[in-house]
Amino acid sequence: MVARRVISSVLQRQVKYISPVSPTAATGLVAEVYSQAADEMRVVIPPILAQSPSPAALAAYWMLTRETLTATGRVDRARKEVVAAAVSVANTCPYCVDMHSIGLYDLSCEQTAEAIVADRAGEVPDPGLRAVAGWARVAHRPDEPAVRQPPFAPSDRPELVGVAVTFHYLTRVVNVFLPGFLVPRRFGPNARRRFKHGLSQVLSPLLRETRLSGRALALLHDAPLPADAAWAEGHPAVAAAVARSFAALDAVGARALSPDVRHLVGERLSTWRGEDPGLSREWCERLVAELPEADRAAGRLALLTAFASYQVDEAVVAEFRAREPGDAALVEVVAWASYAAARQVGAWQVTAGSNALPE
Repeated sequence: MVARRVISSVLQRQVKYISPVSPTAATGLVAEVYSQAADEMRVVIPPILAQSPSPAALAAYWMLTRETLTATGRVDRARKEVVAAAVSVANTCPYCVDMHSIGLYDLSCEQTAEAIVADRAGEVPDPGLRAVAGWARVAHRPDEPAVRQPPFAPSDRPELVGVAVTFHYLTRVVNVFLPGFLVPRRFGPNARRRFKHGLSQVLSPLLRETRLSGRALALLHDAPLPADAAWAEGHPAVAAAVARSFAALDAVGARALSPDVRHLVGERLSTWRGEDPGLSREWCERLVAELPEADRAAGRLALLTAFASYQVDEAVVAEFRAREPGDAALVEVVAWASYAAARQVGAWQVTAGSNALPE
């Protein structure tokens, strides 16, 4: 009990900008998510803590993650972790890259894990994992051949696209609220590998545990599956999780952001083809200038989160905080912007795959 409290305290201190809800003080929906997470992961991990000021965003994230990544389904956990790691590389999220490459040390091998970390998916030794890694790395670029013709059977699409969409959401949130690296940066290459090997052995029982699908669905109300999320059809639990979490995040956005800001982000997404805007923020400042002055701080935070989350820094957060000091507002703007980008990535998968691998 004491050890768990110490670990929980250490994990809470990883979260930036907000004060997470303590597991000992959680009530209502937050307590329900914490209970499921602690049961299945043995601890309430930082990505969950980081979203705790907004119960709806937290439940939506947990539902997506649990029902696409950790629930036992048709797709094996190794392929799912490959997708998670490759999307994390695509979105420049070192924390998530560390976490999910650690899993691959146990589920596949060191060479697979480190090839994805180094952004060399073509060096993954297993042909099936290599193909899925290549697809996941470019899943946000709809003009790529791998996206137009994904390397998996249609029946695998709900889970694999689901993991990709979930991590296009999560990596943006993590880039804002968590530190840049999970594995200590002072470690050299050999020490990093030894650390990952050791941690992968500790995590092995959790990665290989059988978990029935659908457990998280009771957290949020039923909702219809949107047409642009038709990729989830064919897997009842994934489809329900996507429908409910999308509805919750839509409501979060309507509460946290003005129609002008949401329209601006939507307009930018309508012309986006997955390109990284680079280090310059000129594009962002040009778009923000179109907003009423009262919306500019929120608009800047939302645009950067959606398209360059690694650029959200203390100044961007402080400017937003000057108008909206509450933790919930900050979390909800980041959550909605992350969701908007992730949903667009998923929408590109709906019409893809007419020539996908047969069953």
